Amino acid sequence: MDQLKSALEAKVEEFKDWALYFMGDGTSGAVTANYSIVGFALTILATVALAAFQPWEEWVNLVLGAWLLVSPWVLGFSTATALMWNAVLIGALIVVSASWALGKEQGGK
Repeated sequence: MDQLKSALEAKVEEFKDWALYFMGDGTSGAVTANYSIVGFALTILATVALAAFQPWEEWVNLVLGAWLLVSPWVLGFSTATALMWNAVLIGALIVVSASWALGKEQGGK
């Protein structure tokens, strides 16, 4: 189940990258790079998780999700409402799912 969740998160990030590219909404290169890097990192982590689950993968997911949550304000695109809400909602989803996986791992020991 965790592997499916990780793969789904990575695909959502990948779709977001393509949507930004095709929308041509004039966002800065930093925003597009941010989404691309986070999406690529999540894809790699999901692939690694398919081989064997390790708690550090969820900690990295938690950090990446937290970064997405604050990135609109750090990178200065909080006025682009759709992009801001996209980052906040996807970041929150990643934080919640990574926290759940970590809690499940801690509870299972």
